[in-house]
Amino acid sequence: MFPSISLAQEIGLAVLLVAAIVWVVGLGHMLRDSRFHHPEPGAHESLPMIPAQRSSAAHPMESVELTEAEKQAFAGLIRTIPLH
Repeated sequence: MFPSISLAQEIGLAVLLVAAIVWVVGLGHMLRDSRFHHPEPGAHESLPMIPAQRSSAAHPMESVELTEAEKQAFAGLIRTIPLH
């Protein structure tokens, strides 16, 4: 390819060029992903598309009475969830 450099240098130059191209493409993907997946602070404070939560007295089919055993089982389940 170049008459003044050896074959090993040409191979090294090609590897360096490919590594630089992969790095630039990866950096572009990383910057694009970070731009689209992190909303501005305060943008999530008001969500008009989610309706307000109704009380349990809104409709009898929307509430279920739990037995004491079910309440204890649910409380035990909640205690196993890590709060990270």
